[in-house]
Amino acid sequence: MSDSKVYYPPEGLANERYISSIDTYNEWYRKSIKQPAEFWTNISSQFHWEVKPRAENALSYNFDLKKGHIFIRWFSDGKTNLCYNCLDRHVKNGLGSKVAFLWEGNDPNDRKTITYQELLTEVIAFGSTLRRMGVSKGDRVAIYMPMVIEQVIAVLACARIGAVHSVVFAGFSAESLSERLMAAGSRVLVTCDGAWRGTKLIDLMKVANEAMDICESKSRPLEHCIVLRHLTPEKRVGAPVPVSDCPGIRPVQNFSIRMRADRDVWWDEAVPPVETECPVEWMDAEDELFILYSSGSTGRPKGLLHTTGGYMVYAATTAKYVFDLHPDDVYWCTADIGWITGHSYLIYGPLLNGVTSVIFEGLHNWPDYGRYWSIVERYRVTKFYTAPTVIRMLIGAGEEHVKKYDRSSLKILGSVGEPINPSAWKWYYEVVGDSRCAIVDTFWQTETGGHMITTLPGAMPMQPGCAGRPFFGVDARIIKNELDTGGKAGVMKDLSDDKRVEEGCLVFAAPWPGIARTIYGDHKRFEDVYFKRFPGYFMSGDGAVLDSENNFWITGRMDDMLNMSGHLLSTVEVESALVSHPLVAEAAAVARHHKVKGECLHCFVTLKDCVPQIITPELRQELVNLVRAKIAPFAAPDYIQAAPVLPKTRSGKIIRRILRKIANGDREFGDTSTLADPSCLDYLCAEVEKTR
Repeated sequence: MSDSKVYYPPEGLANERYISSIDTYNEWYRKSIKQPAEFWTNISSQFHWEVKPRAENALSYNFDLKKGHIFIRWFSDGKTNLCYNCLDRHVKNGLGSKVAFLWEGNDPNDRKTITYQELLTEVIAFGSTLRRMGVSKGDRVAIYMPMVIEQVIAVLACARIGAVHSVVFAGFSAESLSERLMAAGSRVLVTCDGAWRGTKLIDLMKVANEAMDICESKSRPLEHCIVLRHLTPEKRVGAPVPVSDCPGIRPVQNFSIRMRADRDVWWDEAVPPVETECPVEWMDAEDELFILYSSGSTGRPKGLLHTTGGYMVYAATTAKYVFDLHPDDVYWCTADIGWITGHSYLIYGPLLNGVTSVIFEGLHNWPDYGRYWSIVERYRVTKFYTAPTVIRMLIGAGEEHVKKYDRSSLKILGSVGEPINPSAWKWYYEVVGDSRCAIVDTFWQTETGGHMITTLPGAMPMQPGCAGRPFFGVDARIIKNELDTGGKAGVMKDLSDDKRVEEGCLVFAAPWPGIARTIYGDHKRFEDVYFKRFPGYFMSGDGAVLDSENNFWITGRMDDMLNMSGHLLSTVEVESALVSHPLVAEAAAVARHHKVKGECLHCFVTLKDCVPQIITPELRQELVNLVRAKIAPFAAPDYIQAAPVLPKTRSGKIIRRILRKIANGDREFGDTSTLADPSCLDYLCAEVEKTR
């Protein structure tokens, strides 16, 4: 709320929008809150249902643990299929020749397109292959792939046959991958030989093999592994396939991987070139669609389970109205499919709306910082969606990389993953959008399935750093439990009713169709994490402020989680990795402000008594490598400092609130009377100052 300037949609934009005024938004919003079943049943009629849901059975739920177990059911008497609605429906309506995806690889000259009909043909072939392998409704299929069209094919094939897909971000380590494979009970892994990230060669099959070895060592073997030939030259009759020894270019010379004949098979050898039959599995609306793992505050990843009907309606509707998607749009979401943004707003949302989308495999800065804008110019992108971290990186490279390309096609610029700071917002608006595009800042989570708070383009004024207003059906509140000092129940105070500018916890008072139904295999954890603290409300874990104009401002996480470059990361996971080093006795990881990432990791490490309390360069690198190996490269700490003594209560609990202040140079610690050894604070502060 540091910048009070209000920006209004450019003239003419409101006339093109579905929601063209704040009055229209208010009217729709009021109906969605007062009559949610009727509102969402009307919207659901835009999709194909083999058995149509009735409004009287559209919604049943319990958000209050005092009344029993938590449950949410939407459209419970309906039957549908997401793949059918993404592909078959459009092909039958005459859109088969329309381009579904424009793919550009790491190499700027590596490009291909696929139409809706071609995509459907490929999905039918892959779905048939999965069925021949014995995969049926309810079976889990893991996907660990780079940003290639085949990943979309695998996802949609699972949806077509009723298998539950579990996509794992291809940057995760073998240990993290194996943990997710076993937690989901995956029977099949779909992966890739390797990929380029800029000039860095990623041996994905090596990671996959290590992960499958771990699974097998724990008596949880996978039955099949389908491997896409992405870097390895295809076997063709006739002239040899030209290969490359240039970084970033495929196929790669002398690239080989380890395959096991009893388990592994190449994609092109397993999938028939022509397959016309793969009947749709009609799914109950509450049948499982996918499991997506998010970091948990306990260190164990949470497998958020999303179901079919509600997710379909919500992903499609939020995409349509937030990005104002029209048939002639070329839409580009830069997120990886391994995250919820890639699920909802790269695959399902755009396809359900029948638009053309861009899929990009490479990096924003390779071969130079103009890569994104060259793609915008080449494909005439109209709607663009990326993360504040990327925007801040591009700012640092200079606006000349933006200005050299034609961006006149752009109409809407979206932001996702973390709150966007006002200076980045202004640069995005003024430099990328030439002060003529609408900015939509979108707040949501893996748990929510789709946008929760945003600015609707053309309908609402925009403010730098402001998340905006709740989407249709989202009953957002800010609650402060004023007597909650250490987990005890207190008196809840709903600040939203007072319109007071005071920070509280962002909660939601009723379900929306896209909400996750449970944590896979652990419903009690789902109830404890999201519903226990504030009975009757879903707790987001984020802090927020509601201003006098009914706009929400997200202030950041209120639990032991970090939002680092748009990746939600558990401090417990990082601490567990650090203390696995033989010289580390104890560790505490906290968020530290970073001008590009938003937040980065600052780790305080207490070494064992057998060694001096000094973090040598060698030890620092060992610890960084350990975190990278056990979690993923994006989790690597930026700062690691020795902490002979950590600030603790007399009962031995580390006070991370104080460590966060120390890491960020804030000496206003508040009440320190509970500290066992207050003298440690001066030393830790002095050591942090050396890093500034």
